[in-house]
Amino acid sequence: MSAQTELPQIGEESAGSCCGGACHTDAAAPAAEGAVTTVYQVKGMTCGHCEGAVSSEISELAGVSSVKAVASTGQVTVISESALDEEAVRAAVDEAGYELVGTA
Repeated sequence: MSAQTELPQIGEESAGSCCGGACHTDAAAPAAEGAVTTVYQVKGMTCGHCEGAVSSEISELAGVSSVKAVASTGQVTVISESALDEEAVRAAVDEAGYELVGTA
């Protein structure tokens, strides 16, 4: 007896995926009026999983409404209610296993 598990196809979001779908978005959400958009440079991202890990950790910071990480450029665009403490962002990126270089 063997159980078969149906795996999601590439590009198909799944609540059980490694990133919870965070790395499957095409663009950051539009900024609300008064929101702050900051682009950070992150070292070490190489794939969609990396993007998802960084996005997931930064998304947990208070006031963050959208995160879009792009491994090919190392840039992470964050939309938040107000400016974020860079040390908090650095800690989130570090928790994901990557290095925050600074703002882009």
